[in-house]
Amino acid sequence: MEDTIVFHPQLTKADALILEGLRQDIKDSSSSNAETSTSTPTARDEDLLRHLQAMNDPKDAHFEPSVTTNWDIDQIKLPLFLEKTVLRPYIRLARSIVRVETDVIMLTHLLLYFSTTIPSAVFLFTNFTWIHGVLHFVMQFSYMGAYTLLMHQHIHMRGVLDKKFAIFDHLFPYVLDPLMGHTWNSYFYHHVKHHHVEGNGPNDLSSTIRYQRDSLLHFLHYVGRFFFLVWADLPIYFIRNGKVMTGLKAGFWEFSNYAFLITMFKLHRNATICVFLMPLLLLRLGLMAGNWGQHAFVDDVDPDSDYRSSITLIDVASNRFCYNDGYHTSHHLNPLRHWREHPVSFQKTKHTYASQHALVFHDIDYMMVTVRLMMKDYKTLARCLVPMGEQIAMSLDERAAMLETKTRRFTEEEIQKKFKK
Repeated sequence: MEDTIVFHPQLTKADALILEGLRQDIKDSSSSNAETSTSTPTARDEDLLRHLQAMNDPKDAHFEPSVTTNWDIDQIKLPLFLEKTVLRPYIRLARSIVRVETDVIMLTHLLLYFSTTIPSAVFLFTNFTWIHGVLHFVMQFSYMGAYTLLMHQHIHMRGVLDKKFAIFDHLFPYVLDPLMGHTWNSYFYHHVKHHHVEGNGPNDLSSTIRYQRDSLLHFLHYVGRFFFLVWADLPIYFIRNGKVMTGLKAGFWEFSNYAFLITMFKLHRNATICVFLMPLLLLRLGLMAGNWGQHAFVDDVDPDSDYRSSITLIDVASNRFCYNDGYHTSHHLNPLRHWREHPVSFQKTKHTYASQHALVFHDIDYMMVTVRLMMKDYKTLARCLVPMGEQIAMSLDERAAMLETKTRRFTEEEIQKKFKK
């Protein structure tokens, strides 16, 4: 099995190290019991953990801040003159601006958005052409994933910049959110105040448990409900749970954004379509397709377990370009965990992941998980699975069958019995 592990050349350094450790675990299991071989940390595990921790520690000589999505810091190759006069001073300055010193990349992205997205959008409202409009949308499409996960960190940490930049940190989402397909504050209310409270359980508006997760019809129903009813469902959810003020705030921000979009549409229809409406429609589809993939595999024995109702991805799209979004189980275990700490936490507790029968995939992202489910292509999903613990002894067919059992919809009787809250 270890020979089928794919090491994509663009994996982050942390992901490559994690994946190599898992490959070694699989290899070791061939000469020992598969269950016990991953039950306790080895010296190799401890060395890897210390290395991952050092990469995140500004006081350590091995500290590596994230500067850009495309390369790790030691992969950025510039002429020595530019490295000394541009790159190093920029990193020093950025480390003093961002809230967490690893997060130079967040300032890099904010500079990118403010220097490209905003000027382009303004120009479209003053000198519109369809060629520019389409190109602008393509550019925004390339930004949406990284921006959404930057905001994911923002809404959990209540900001990404140092406290001395609190005003700008608080206000920039009101400028950038509509340009990236978000409505004001909706991500915060839906994700932080709602999804992480309910945890894909029966009362989660984005829960997958009542759906057959390999059914296209069920998927379209799931997406359609969010598309057309989230404006009502979310405020009603809060009000029904006694959080009237939160519900009113969620409704206020959603309708305020709609009023803004209507105003802009009246001002310039074509520019509004390219700048605001197309990103909005695409992002909402992407958010629900992604959440479907994140919570498609739900254990029928213990569906209320974070280990068994979410998955971990070791892939390029999720972790290099989207702030370690692949570590979704780690995120549900601790929503306040910093994105750079997810590989550390996984390495530290991977034996718990194994004993809890958690699912770890590689060489696939959430969108393709969803696509493969719609195709009922469990063989490909099984090939992408990185087996841990008892899963190591399974054949490919057994893994595929195991995955298929975890996509079955739950009946209301099962939900009442198996969910604690």
